[in-house]
Amino acid sequence: MDTEHGGRTGADAATEAFVAHRNLLFTVAYELLGSAADAEDVLQETWLRWSGVDLAGVRDRRAYLVRITTRQALTRLRTLGRRKESYVGPWLPEPLLTAPDVAEDVELADSLSMAMLLVLETLAPTERAVFVLREVFAVEYEEIAEAVGKSQAAVRQIAHRARAHVAARRPRSGASPAETRRALEAFRRATLTGDLQGLVDILAPDVVMLGDGGGVKQAAPRPVVGADKVARLLVAGVGKVPGIGVDSLRPTQVNGHPALVLSLGGELDTVVALRLDEGLVTGIYAVRNPEKLTGMARAAALSR
Repeated sequence: MDTEHGGRTGADAATEAFVAHRNLLFTVAYELLGSAADAEDVLQETWLRWSGVDLAGVRDRRAYLVRITTRQALTRLRTLGRRKESYVGPWLPEPLLTAPDVAEDVELADSLSMAMLLVLETLAPTERAVFVLREVFAVEYEEIAEAVGKSQAAVRQIAHRARAHVAARRPRSGASPAETRRALEAFRRATLTGDLQGLVDILAPDVVMLGDGGGVKQAAPRPVVGADKVARLLVAGVGKVPGIGVDSLRPTQVNGHPALVLSLGGELDTVVALRLDEGLVTGIYAVRNPEKLTGMARAAALSR
């Protein structure tokens, strides 16, 4: 019997601890994988392992659960890497519908943004795990070392290298939610009305647009670069969609930031997230692959 929990069974205590930390564990797994579906699978694997642990020997249940989740996510991350090699067209993270409270935690929202998740994609799996655990979740080096199977000295070196790598690639200036909403509305209005110059005016000269159709939905097979090319592609693309109206493209919260969702015939068709640098749109991420839109069905429960 688990006397620490008033005579309840070890199974009861294990379930209680898992449920208490589930949102945190999902957030860790999602940040490591960029995939809600894979994060859910990792949580299932974490539970299976956690349910077999003797809790009498566990000093810090939160840390232990994070350790299991990290190890399972790292294993899956390496598998995902092989999957991405055969992916049709650009690969983008799965967008998550998020509640307003996620945006209020600025550091968490920044770490969840499409732009940051793509930066994290450029890290090696262990580097990504070390960076996320340390910078987003403030996990101690000792715990990170346990999770990734490295010495503390090695983990500190990896963290230093990963921070420098991310710093060189992250957005140059953080746009406020109000600035992002204004840019998003200007983008929305110009796209829907076919205002080519209006679009060009809010796009950075070197803007990059990525479309993820996964070979299932039509999308640009490679990145589109440059304000004029991107603007023309967007205006032409929207112009070809029959019956599109002002309510077809509407604002919402995705990954802790303002974004747009395109619905056609009452069905979700595309999620559009933007990256802003110094007031201009430098990245446009359009996710169309239906398999990646399941995270938009309800707001994800995330926490640190």
